[in-house]
Amino acid sequence: MDSGETVVSGDVRIRRRGAARIRNGHLWVYRSDVLDAKDASPGSIVTVRDERDGVVGKAFYSSQSQIALRFLARAHAQTDTTIGEGFFRRRFEEADALRSRLGVDPNLSRRIHSEGDFLPGLIVDRYGEYLVVQSLTQAADRLQPLFASILQERYHPRSIVFRNDSKVRELEGLPIGQSWSGEEPPETVVVDEDGKQMEIALTTGQKTGGYLDQRDNHRAARRYARGRAFDGFCYGGGFALHLADVCDSVEAVDSSTAAVRLAEANVSRNGLLNVQCVEANVFDLLRERSSQGERYDTIVLDPPAFARNKDSLEGALRGYKEINNRAMRLLKDDGILVTCTCSHHVSEGLFAEMLAEAARDAGCWLRVLERRIQSADHPILMAVPETLYLKCFILQIKY
Repeated sequence: MDSGETVVSGDVRIRRRGAARIRNGHLWVYRSDVLDAKDASPGSIVTVRDERDGVVGKAFYSSQSQIALRFLARAHAQTDTTIGEGFFRRRFEEADALRSRLGVDPNLSRRIHSEGDFLPGLIVDRYGEYLVVQSLTQAADRLQPLFASILQERYHPRSIVFRNDSKVRELEGLPIGQSWSGEEPPETVVVDEDGKQMEIALTTGQKTGGYLDQRDNHRAARRYARGRAFDGFCYGGGFALHLADVCDSVEAVDSSTAAVRLAEANVSRNGLLNVQCVEANVFDLLRERSSQGERYDTIVLDPPAFARNKDSLEGALRGYKEINNRAMRLLKDDGILVTCTCSHHVSEGLFAEMLAEAARDAGCWLRVLERRIQSADHPILMAVPETLYLKCFILQIKY
């Protein structure tokens, strides 16, 4: 494919409701709003038309997902966007330019954030000399060779790891697996996060190996933390390593053996003597600590997404309330609670309401010190609420 060649093939016609959704700023059209897609092939780029045959724009088409269309460009009265290699190169250039303006670490950051960078279904994280790529939709999977070529030219990595092992791919009818280009990647690499040496599990770790979306929140938590600290759902110890510099002691807790081993390796690598890594269920351990009359000055809660879909939202909020209520009861007066949710189904408003209820039941007041979101290299689109998935409150407990 050269820079002028179009890869658009076929037309899709959508309902008025779907067209209005796109014109209002969203990027998705659901299958229920598709009237005719007989000309579209799986993973193709299509011209999208409304019921009156007006062009709405160009989009990735999925033959399997309930999200049938993910838009690349909207139609404008005097322009007709050509989708080809040149188009995608510009999108990669724009993503890099944004991160340069934000002052993001070029060697440790998310370089492409799917819809947030107008490249739906594509995730690219950089860990030094290695890139980890997730192709989460039929179109991103189909275009993976082109994207890999662009990434190789832009970053010259030692290897590109294709972590196509996310269960999200099953919704697209895509196979699960891993592959790479360039050198065979090591299982882990060590990166520098604000002076901390962090081991990243490239091929076996959660997500793409690390939690780049929490990097700014690690810095924020460090500003407030003190005394005796508890880092719940610690994974590789991202929060714990930074808390160790300002706290007397830190317990880093996770129920995963692999996560605890990774945290232990990071603690040892950084020569930290005041961090203890514990393999335990966080809910159970907090209950045990409370029954023992223990108290903490700082608690961090960064659990996995309890609400993976709308149907699980009610149960998820109960789980969030329980874990936060237990943490509040364990904190001393003026104690600091750093609490997160990474589910986009849990809005900031719902999360705040849940925290207020947990505080009421714990018999304490909450003072909001900061309301935070995902790191800046995970950009958010105002009209696409799904791109805002990580919410973080830094709270002070008062009795």
